[in-house]
Amino acid sequence: MQEKIIDGIIFDLDGTVYLGEKALPGAVESIAELRRRGKRVLFVSNKPLEPRRAYAAKLTRLDIPTVGDDVITSGYVLGRHLANTAPDLRLYVIGEAALIEELRGHGLMVVEEIGQDPTLVIDPAGIDAVVVAFDRTLDYRKLNTAYQTLRQDARFFATNADKTCPMPGGAIPDAGATIAALEHISGREMELLAGKPSALMAAMILEHLDLPPERCLMVGDRLETDIRMGREAGMQTAVVLTGVTKREDVEALNLSPDFVVEGLAALVNLVE
Repeated sequence: MQEKIIDGIIFDLDGTVYLGEKALPGAVESIAELRRRGKRVLFVSNKPLEPRRAYAAKLTRLDIPTVGDDVITSGYVLGRHLANTAPDLRLYVIGEAALIEELRGHGLMVVEEIGQDPTLVIDPAGIDAVVVAFDRTLDYRKLNTAYQTLRQDARFFATNADKTCPMPGGAIPDAGATIAALEHISGREMELLAGKPSALMAAMILEHLDLPPERCLMVGDRLETDIRMGREAGMQTAVVLTGVTKREDVEALNLSPDFVVEGLAALVNLVE
């Protein structure tokens, strides 16, 4: 990679730049140095739990000054895509309040829940598409409503398909588990994935950076999302071993990144 010009660097967040409320070793200094060299830096997350401005505020608190326009989330990608391609769909969302706010901010219609009775479901006839996301408020009613709706041929979208989310002390279930459950019980397959490793997210990243893919470096801790997206888009890739991926995982899977680094402190030596 030293022979190629790298002008844009895309960072995953959880497990790459920070874990919980702490920046990972070397993250603050490395990102500052890359910016000093004039590199364009963009942060991407599959987690639709907060608006982009909230992720920017968190990075800023961690001494990585960031504005909302320098963050792309799976919720933002899905909202923008649907607003451009299917703005009249009535959406049922398995997701948290920030995602609903994001989708409505793009002018999309989100169907409301009915009361508090866990046995009640919304009439599937009033729903055109189910959206599945990372949802820590997931309950039986949400799962049942989505299931009944998918049985009636509603469309099936997801913000992200991560199996787990890295957290201090261990990982927790993510949207992938909900997608798998709905696919299993409904016999349907998810038709649109907004987040990594989708080509949709990669295209929005490259549009934002205004750079060709070969001059970009995707940095993340997941082979199946970060590295796969980067490789398929034609970017250079670097996996960090501070999140879910371990060195033996890289050796076992046929999805080799261009670089394997222990953490972001080593990254500045790879980018001229």
